[in-house]
Amino acid sequence: MKNHESVDRIIQVNDINIGNHIARMRKSMNIKQTDMVARLQINGIDISIYSYNRIEKGTQNPTVSFLFACCHILECDMNTIFDFNAIM
Repeated sequence: MKNHESVDRIIQVNDINIGNHIARMRKSMNIKQTDMVARLQINGIDISIYSYNRIEKGTQNPTVSFLFACCHILECDMNTIFDFNAIM
């Protein structure tokens, strides 16, 4: 909940929807969100299903450690997560 001192933050960026890319790759591997969260937790990422869902929706920014763990789980590299080839 925001208080009067809260500031709005820019979430992800307009030209790169990291969460959408992660969701697309997760679904292509037939991994449910709850299973993805469990795998992230096994990899040392302290995340709830709520936070994970917000990352996929683009309303919460992921940490670098989260992204690294996703690369490991989804068997890809950071370029794939950011989908740099699609925007170049």
